[in-house]
Formats: sequence, C-alpha cells, structure tokens
Amino acid sequence: MDLKPLFAPTSMAVCGVSLSNDRHPANVIYNKNLLRFPVRMYPVNPRGGTLRGERVYTGIDQIDGDVDLAVIAVRAEHVAVILEQCIVKKVKGAVVISGGFAEADRQDLQDQIVAIAKRAEFPFVGPNCLGIYAPSLVDTFFLPSERMVTPEKGKVAIVSQSGGILVDLLVKFAGEGIGLSLAVSIGNKALVKEEQLLAHLAEDAATSVIAFYIEGFGHKEGRRFVEAARKCKKPIVVMKAGKTSGGQRAVSSHTASLAGDYKVLSDIFSQYGIIEARNELELLSFCESLSNYQSCSVQKIGIITGSGGHGAMAVDACMAHDLEVPLLSESAQKLLRDSLSPSIQSIAALGNPLDLTGSAVEDDFATATSAMLESSEIDCVLVLLLPYLPGISSDLSARISQLAKKADKPLIAYVPHVDKYRMLIEGFELNQVPVSPSIEGAVLMAEALRRRSSC
Repeated sequence: MDLKPLFAPTSMAVCGVSLSNDRHPANVIYNKNLLRFPVRMYPVNPRGGTLRGERVYTGIDQIDGDVDLAVIAVRAEHVAVILEQCIVKKVKGAVVISGGFAEADRQDLQDQIVAIAKRAEFPFVGPNCLGIYAPSLVDTFFLPSERMVTPEKGKVAIVSQSGGILVDLLVKFAGEGIGLSLAVSIGNKALVKEEQLLAHLAEDAATSVIAFYIEGFGHKEGRRFVEAARKCKKPIVVMKAGKTSGGQRAVSSHTASLAGDYKVLSDIFSQYGIIEARNELELLSFCESLSNYQSCSVQKIGIITGSGGHGAMAVDACMAHDLEVPLLSESAQKLLRDSLSPSIQSIAALGNPLDLTGSAVEDDFATATSAMLESSEIDCVLVLLLPYLPGISSDLSARISQLAKKADKPLIAYVPHVDKYRMLIEGFELNQVPVSPSIEGAVLMAEALRRRSSC
C-alpha cells in the first residue's frame, strides 16, 4: 500500500459534514483545511446543499475532480458503503474518524471495512482515531485550530494509538522546541498499523526519529513490528501503556488492544534496537536528543556547571543511568585551571563535574566547554547553565553551541524553561543543541545517545 497520498494530499473529501452544526467534527476538519492548508476541499452529505458557499456533494462518487484523501466522520454502520464509493472513485486513501467498531464490541463492522479495503488494497487509518497532522500540509484532527498547540516543522514523526496522548505530546513538543515531521493517530489500527507506518517513515526523507505510543498488539503484530524495526536505520522510540494488570484492562476498553506480557515485550524491544521510553519525560528527552545526534558513541560524560549542587545532582542522575562521570586527569585539570579567569582559578573544582562557581564569566564557560569537547577522556559534554549568574549574558548559549559545531562530540544543555531565559534556550535550539528544562531530562538525552550507540 502506498501511504504517501495520506500525508500530503492535494485534494480531500470530508464525508459527514453537517449543514446545520458548524461544530460537528466533520465541519471542524473541513473548515480548518479549507482555510489554512493547501488542499482542494470537497464537503459530502447525502442531503446535498451548500456549505460556506461551496456545493455539498451527495456522495464521494459525485465529486467531479480527483480525490487523494477521504476523511470519514459518519455513523459506524455507514462507513462500509462510503469505503466502497471511495474505491470506485479511485480515492487514494482514507481516515476513518468514526467510532463504534471493535472498541464498542462491533468487531463485525470492523472486519467488514477491513475486508473491503484489503480486496482493493485501499489504505485507511483508524477507525476511532484523530487521523493525521502534517505541518503545513494537512490536519484531520477534529479539534478547533484555536485550541490546538502544534510544534514547528522538524524531524520527529510520532504514531499513537491514542488521539488524546498524541495531542498532549504535540503540546509538549512545542514547549520543548522539538520539531515535528508527521503525527498519526491510528486508533483501532484496523488496517494500517504501526509496522506499515514504520516502513513508510523509514523511507521518509523528512523524518529522522520515529516515536510510537503503543497500547498493545494484535495476533502476530508485535513480531512484524520488531522485524520492521530491525530493518530501519533510524532511531525508534517506543512508549508503552498497559504495563500493569489495571493498565491492560484500560487499554482493552480504549482501543480493544491486547496489551500482552509487558516484561517480555520490553526485552524484545531492547533486543531489536528499539529505545523504550518509560514515561513522557523520557520520550521527550530521547526524541529531542536523537533528532540532533544519531551517530556517536556515548558513555563518559563531562559536566560543566556554575553550581556545585547542580553538578552533584547531574552526577547522581548519570550514575543512575549507567553513564560514567570520569575524574579528569591531573594534567587536564592543570591545563584547564591555567586558562580560567584568575578570580576563579583557586576556587573552581575541576575534577568532573567542573564547578566553575557563581563567579565564573562567559570566557570561563567557553574555555571549559572547549576543553571538554577536545578531551579524549570525555564522550559527551553536559552544560548546566544557570541564567542568573552575574558574569554571563544571553549570548553564551549560542557561543558555546558554535564551539560544539566544530567538534565531533555531542553537547547537551540544561536551562530552566521560563520566558525570561528564552534567548539562552533559543541559542541552543537554533544551533541544534538539545536543551532540557531539567537536569534529569538533560541526562536522559545523553542516555538516549548511549542506548542508540549500543544498538
């Protein structure tokens, strides 16, 4: 099945628009794409009429132009007929928003639409889903545009069984500055499943990291997914729900998924090079880090800070994740000390972490960063930047990011994420240096690189 027309359609029919309720999900989808995306739109309702001055077609087969994508938002028992019409019309794919299938004990209806689609090799996403959001291309989420928070266009694709989790992650991607290439809510994943999307994204030039929120796999789905993952050269991050007996019961009622034995699945993920995120913090940290660095060997961490407490917390976090924080050699410490400002030469602690103290100035941070980036004793540099230190300016992040660009070694940063420090954060983000709002998150970014390098 060719999934490309689903994600970059030039024409779209929305089946199920209301002529009297502009808040109907189909109307929300129709209106936002009509007004904000470069897609030729066709509204469909068996009653016909007009909507926003446009002709409402009584059936998708009545549309006089070609249709790349059909969005179906009608009652479950009507979906099969519309799919048949799509196939006759030679529509290239569909998103089935409608619920009322397997998750509502109507497996028969779900089996019916799958059989129709398989016979014609007609791809559809869903049912019981939000569908597709591709920045600047298409948005089938039935959420008003003014309520959505979406990240900038970027390198991370995310596939989710839950539409709610997906929307929430997009909000957090936007907050963390993580760029998005594609977001797909697959709901019951009756036909198009994780494995097909993984195969598509593995070849997608716009995507560098592929993330999944998974509730469970059907019969033999898990095996096919990990086999597809083994062939993929891009980093794959998975966050799994249904780890406990209570969670398994919840996912079963949500999307009719079989959660399976979590421990076994987790071990298999590891064997097949899939990076498992245990929670949202790990997912965000892993995606941001891996979208910037993908081919580096990371085990030994060098830490630079202006606060001894921050350095100690970072060391503890590194050790908890089996990352080493090696003591720098005496010769390296002496060389570095001689290069620092005279005012901190006698008070800075340079063993690793490098505590430059609150008296350090910008040149000290730049000198320490250069030394760490050039050191053979360190694989990855973690800078804990405290924006309130009196000796630094908002340009420091861009300055040390430039140093990292010239080095063949990853740089990761911690900066508290508040508006007042936005310039410092952007100095890293604009230079493709991952920056976390927490020390734990910054260490997790290094952990992602360690686990990626061991795949």
